[in-house]
Amino acid sequence: MNSATRAQHPSPAAEPRVRIVPRERLDFDLDGDIPRWWFGGDPFKTRFFDAMSTLFPQGERMFIESVRAFRDRIDDPVLLAEVDGFARQEAQHSKVHRRFNERLARQGIDVAGIHARLERDMFSDRRISLAVASRFGVDENLWRLSVTAALEHLTSMMGTCFFERRDVLRDCDPRVRAMYAWHAIEEIEHKAVAYDVLVKVAGASYARRVIPMAILTLGFSVEVAFLMNHMLRVDGFGALERARMWARGLWWMWGPGGLFPPTLGYYVQYYRRDFHPWKIDEMASYGTWLDAFARTGDPVAASEALAAPGA
Repeated sequence: MNSATRAQHPSPAAEPRVRIVPRERLDFDLDGDIPRWWFGGDPFKTRFFDAMSTLFPQGERMFIESVRAFRDRIDDPVLLAEVDGFARQEAQHSKVHRRFNERLARQGIDVAGIHARLERDMFSDRRISLAVASRFGVDENLWRLSVTAALEHLTSMMGTCFFERRDVLRDCDPRVRAMYAWHAIEEIEHKAVAYDVLVKVAGASYARRVIPMAILTLGFSVEVAFLMNHMLRVDGFGALERARMWARGLWWMWGPGGLFPPTLGYYVQYYRRDFHPWKIDEMASYGTWLDAFARTGDPVAASEALAAPGA
């Protein structure tokens, strides 16, 4: 990450930070003629991002609920305002990704079944309560908030690192790239909210903060791989074809210059005892997106400005 070109932020206790701005009723033309494999015609790359999209609607709902569970204990007016902005942004993310996921359902992907399974196995109150009681012996609300803070770090990490490198999403359909760019911008803006509620309000210990991250790192990866495999089967690829795709795809993800190696420095910061989200600066071209969106009011145009050379 090129910190030399990035705006510097004050210490975590200082204000102001990047302002949380809910952006509602945006039009990404998701009902348009978006190709089935919108990532340069590559099924594997497309389905990696499609799999994440199917996770977002219920995940965003859980994020909102987990932070709001502690709202009555917050006496800092700035943090209260940030919680409200966080909830509005996450609600919009859920709404837009649900609409995008309707495209996947029309392609034959069992989106309803995926959501039902996720609700049963990951996001239901009963499932989370049982997991907490049997494995960690911690308060359910604290566990959910710890999970939210960890996932917020991961989404901010991916947004920052993917969009810092213009080549990563260069071959995407502009409308889908715009959706993910807008999502990334807002993840950056509210990246500290769940963490601040977790540490400052709920008083979570270091262990209660990092254990969920370690678990989620594996669990999230396995879940995305499972969903991708389902989608590629629906696309008509046999077991041998999918194996070849995974061999090439894992190199795209983890090979030199691949998708994830540049994110590792960002990721491990979460395990520092003195970590705070605003000790990691937002992507260098964050202001480029904001300026373009302010001029045009069009998230697709703002995304194209973000992707332009020199952004």
